[in-house]
Formats: sequence, structure tokens, C-alpha cells
Amino acid sequence: MSGVDFDAWTALVGDSPTSRTEWAAVVGAWSEPHRSYHDLAHLAAVLGIVDELAEHAADPVAVRLAAWYHDIAYDPQRSDNEEVSAARARIGLLGLVDDATVAEVERLVLLTAGHDPEPDDADGAVLCDADLAVLASPPAAYAGYASAVRAEYGHLSDADFTAGRIAVLEQLLALPELFRVPVAAERWTESARANLTAELTLLRARST
Repeated sequence: MSGVDFDAWTALVGDSPTSRTEWAAVVGAWSEPHRSYHDLAHLAAVLGIVDELAEHAADPVAVRLAAWYHDIAYDPQRSDNEEVSAARARIGLLGLVDDATVAEVERLVLLTAGHDPEPDDADGAVLCDADLAVLASPPAAYAGYASAVRAEYGHLSDADFTAGRIAVLEQLLALPELFRVPVAAERWTESARANLTAELTLLRARST
């Protein structure tokens, strides 16, 4: 899949036995069968948007690496996936990049828990905007995204999933800004808010 191939990986961490082993492990994690949305297609999409927004980042290499790791641990029955993913990045990148880059990758992965970077956090803005860009999809594609998320939470009843999803949508709509990079905010905010509001309205109607 374009964007997640070995060449894209080696551009960041080089080609070595350790690098090859880690790339295979990362791709394997993103290929787990329970992933309906948080899969290689999502990884490729996030990496592609990071490429589009890279000029706005202070450390594009760290942002790209954070994209590779941001959902490497994804278990819908856990609430600490970002923490586990950040720790996995720290271990996986040991010896491949310098300590400062490892620390920045770890910090950025943790940011994706709330998607609320500080105003002066250029790297955080690029990663979070790339991760949330799906929210601005055309309505049919957004519906597919929402259905895929529901499939990942198949262990929950409709009532429990609806309550949890409503909380997520309300949290997103309550952010000071959905997108922090100006060009992304201008391009995506209106359609993303429309999609979120439409889904929230539907779910609230179902829960009454």
C-alpha cells in the first residue's frame, strides 16, 4: 500500500536489520484482523496528509514517525491505547533514531488521545489534523468511517456504543478548534462539523 511501504519507512530510520524487523512488526500490528477502521488504510491516509502539511511542522520526521505509531496498539476494549502506543514507539525506535526524536514521537502519539495540542505546537497540530481529517470526508465516506468504527466496537451493545460515541462526538465538537493548521482549518472545519453534528443528532434520536 502506497505510503506504508518499506521505502517510506527507511527514509525515516534507514535500512538495517533492526529497521527491517521493526517495519514488519509495525505493519503486522496495523494489519490485525479486528481493525475495521484503524488499519493500514488509515495509516496510509494519515501519512499522506502529513506529507501535505509537512511544511507546517517543526520536525516532519518526528511527525511522520508518530503517524506510523499513533495507533500501533489498538484494542477497543482498552482505554489506554495511546499510552501503550507511545511506549511501543519508544521501544521500537531504540537505536534507529536519536533520543530527542524518540521523545518527540512519544509526546506526539500521546497527544492523539485528546487531539488538543497547545497553540504553539506545530508538530502536534500537523499530526492531530492528519488524524482527524477523516471527519471532513464527503457524507457517504464519513458514513463508512462511522460504520467501521461501530464494527470495531462489536463487543458493545447498541445502547452502550451509542452513549460512548455521543461522548466522543461531543468532546470533538467542544474542542476550541477541530483543526489547528490554518490551511487545514479553512479546508475541513465546515464539513467536519456538519458530519459530526449530523451523526450526533442521529445518535441522540436513537438513544431517546
